[in-house]
Amino acid sequence: MQTSENGISFIQANEGFVPTVYNDNGHPAIGYGHDLLPGESFPQAIDQAEGVALLQHDIAPLEAYLNQAETTLNQNQFDALIDFGYNLGLAARHMLLSHGLSEVPDQVPRWNHVNGLPNAALSARRAAEVSLFNS
Repeated sequence: MQTSENGISFIQANEGFVPTVYNDNGHPAIGYGHDLLPGESFPQAIDQAEGVALLQHDIAPLEAYLNQAETTLNQNQFDALIDFGYNLGLAARHMLLSHGLSEVPDQVPRWNHVNGLPNAALSARRAAEVSLFNS
């Protein structure tokens, strides 16, 4: 299974597009939230197509992880978990699935904190992920 066009659009809407390198909670990032890798630089602005290519490259390991998990997901569930994992990184995906799929709607909203405090934007994103997951 792969992230659908709807799933890609969902991530794009949640991340927003920044054509130049910016500070993303202490990490340099570009495009749709691509964290720069060691030695990687973007001295010039990128366009949205380049941002999508980086996004698709970044979600490939998440897709592989979900495809090897011993669980059956529908497309919306897959897309919601890809967005969640993309936003929070690889460590979160292990903890999320360790509770089982039936617990996803209860577990996802817990991941809404920045510096130990609830964040309204993350709360809205988690609610949207749960809504997509349940549809």
